[in-house]
Amino acid sequence: MSSDAKPNSWPDASPRFITTRWTMVLQAGSQGPERDAAMEQFCRAYWYPVYAFIRRRGEQPEDARDLTQAFFAKLISREWLEGLEEREARFSTWLLTLVKTHLMKENHRETALKRGGGVEPVSIELAQAEDWFGDEPASTETPERIFERRWALAVLDAAMVQLQKSCYEVGKAALFDHLSPFLSREPEMGEYTALAAKLHLRENTLAVTVHRLRQQYRDAVRAEVAAGLTDPAMVEEELRHLAASL
Repeated sequence: MSSDAKPNSWPDASPRFITTRWTMVLQAGSQGPERDAAMEQFCRAYWYPVYAFIRRRGEQPEDARDLTQAFFAKLISREWLEGLEEREARFSTWLLTLVKTHLMKENHRETALKRGGGVEPVSIELAQAEDWFGDEPASTETPERIFERRWALAVLDAAMVQLQKSCYEVGKAALFDHLSPFLSREPEMGEYTALAAKLHLRENTLAVTVHRLRQQYRDAVRAEVAAGLTDPAMVEEELRHLAASL
C-alpha cells in the first residue's frame, strides 16, 4: 500500500489527512467484497495523523512507525469495526480512543521485534513521514487538539472536493475555478468588477452566483459531518465542534 498519494490543491487542508466518511467506515466493519477496499482506503487515509499523534506523544520515529503499523494491523485483525452500525461519537474522538487504547496496551519491545517482518497493513516511508512532521509548525497545544484541527480541515477539504466534482459534472468547471477562492474570503475592492468583466457577467450576477456557491459549500460540509448520523442534534453538535476546532 503506497503512502505517497498526491496531495490535493486546496489551501490549508493537510494532504495527509483525507476525511473518511462513516459510510466507508461502516463498509470496513462489515463482511463482503467491499471490506478490503474500504480498509485499504481507511489505512491510507489515516496512517499519517495517527503517526503524528504518536510522535507528539514523545515516541521516536521508528517506534512511532512501528506503533502505527501495529495499530492498523490490530484494527484489521481484531475486527474492531465489526458491529459498528451508527456513529455515537465524533469520528475524531472515536479514532483517538482506539489509538490511546492501543498505546496503553502495546509492548514496545514486542513491536520492535516484529520490525521488518510480516505484511505491513500500511506502508510508511519514514523519511517522508518525518519530512511532513518536521514541516508542521511548533505548537504548545496538546496532540489531541492538533489532531482535532487536522480532522476539521479535512472535513472542509472533502466538502470542497465534492462541490468541485458536482460543478465539473454539470459543465461549470471554469466558473468554479474562478469563484472557489471566495468560499473562504470576501472579495477585495474591485475584484468582483474585474472578474465579472472577464467572465462576461454582470457584477450583481456574479455576486449572486458566489452566494449560491457558498450555500452549496455549507450544504456539502453538513453532508460530510452528517454521514452515518440519524440524530439532527448530533449533526449540529458536529458542526459546532468543527468550527471550534479551526
